[in-house]
Amino acid sequence: MKKPATKTFTGSRIRHQRNRTGMTQSALAARLGISASYLNQIEHDVRPLPLPLLNALCDIFRVGVDYFSDTEETRGIQTLREIMADPVFDMQAVRLDSIQAAMRVAPDLCAQFIRLYRAYLLQQEHTATPLVGSSPPSRAGTFEAPDRVEPYEAVSDWVQAQRNYFDEVDRTAEHQFELMRLDDGSPAEQLARYLLDHHGIRTEVDLSLNHKGLMWRMDRRQRTLFLSRIVPSESSTFWMAQALGQIEHQDVFARTIRRSRLRESEARGLARVYLTNYFAGALLLPYERFRATAHEVRHDLERLQRHFGVSFEQACHRLSTMQRPGSEGIPFYFLKTDIAGNILKSFSANRFTQSRFGGPCPLWNIFRAFSTPLQVQVQMSQTTDGAVYLNIARTVGRSSISYLDRPRLTAVVLGCSIADAEHLVYSAGLDLKDPRMIIPIGPGCRACTRENCHHRALPMVGHRVDINNEGRGIAPYRTAQ
Repeated sequence: MKKPATKTFTGSRIRHQRNRTGMTQSALAARLGISASYLNQIEHDVRPLPLPLLNALCDIFRVGVDYFSDTEETRGIQTLREIMADPVFDMQAVRLDSIQAAMRVAPDLCAQFIRLYRAYLLQQEHTATPLVGSSPPSRAGTFEAPDRVEPYEAVSDWVQAQRNYFDEVDRTAEHQFELMRLDDGSPAEQLARYLLDHHGIRTEVDLSLNHKGLMWRMDRRQRTLFLSRIVPSESSTFWMAQALGQIEHQDVFARTIRRSRLRESEARGLARVYLTNYFAGALLLPYERFRATAHEVRHDLERLQRHFGVSFEQACHRLSTMQRPGSEGIPFYFLKTDIAGNILKSFSANRFTQSRFGGPCPLWNIFRAFSTPLQVQVQMSQTTDGAVYLNIARTVGRSSISYLDRPRLTAVVLGCSIADAEHLVYSAGLDLKDPRMIIPIGPGCRACTRENCHHRALPMVGHRVDINNEGRGIAPYRTAQ
């Protein structure tokens, strides 16, 4: 395992795992071969976690080394900074070191505060746009918290907490791949034949699905899987893999969901849909084969597409799931957005944190991708916490089928730490050490601390705006000195 570049303070995560397994501090200290007082100091962040103990803790608690990194802490800090940028806090800036201390000392309290803020936003949305038949808005000045987190947000949090890797589902799909020998011939033809031979389900193209807003439909009475004709062949293959997962592996999905903290039926239903999609990706791109090939071709996405017969987006998404303990790939973040900046998918296996409550940064190369459709955009960027990433972005989705057709315009971005950039073909020709090549990006403008950004759209929270009429800065909303 690679030695961390900085001292690791991870007391709260050690306590969480120890309490989860019902282990006393003395018992854990004995297994680590250290004194209870020394462990107590580590758990209270008085001392950093040494590398030998880090490896031992990973073995004891059966977690990856990244569990004890500061990745989740960094993500929480960024989220709190965005929240504190809301005008509801009366423009009172909270020092970064105060937020960092709160996350380090009381991560559970911070998590509940974030949950409360989400509920507040949800209440604001419901008050602003009441649904027909819903109860009237609450009285002015009152706040009635919704009794639950939105199901899609709960599922997104769960996926992120698992670092977008689900071991039992992944290994089941990998075993299915070997059982079906999907590397021998066309995966689409083999999947169609398997569904027919093992389950009596035919696969047919239905010309009417697009008019009904459907991409595929299973008719169990007719024992037929209907597929839309307007989608690329890679999507049709993916949907057949989804159907196979639904038919044969519902028990695996159910066990995985039972281990989650999802309680709402709608959230559990969405989780089942996500796991079905995950299974399909893992079936077409089996873990060990895909990881080895990705390493061999230096993560060249176009070559991975051709080798496995998948889409650009499917290859990107699969790379973001390479987190099997003991067989990890490069930790990537993955994000998908539409042309308006609405985030459609977002997962991160590294320190990168996408803005949750503000708009994404316009300097990010995922937006430049829309001006060069189907061409890969490569960018080195630096976030406000000083981390530098190599980002690969490209538009995805189907093309128009008629003048009146309005296909959705979307793009994806895949990013890794600059420390891993040498393992990507996209670093070829880049001077990774030249600071002039690095584009500064940030969270939403209100939480961003870059004062002289030409692209700033809103003033920075907690600072007075310079209203001097005798001069104009390079950026609007300059901070008063």
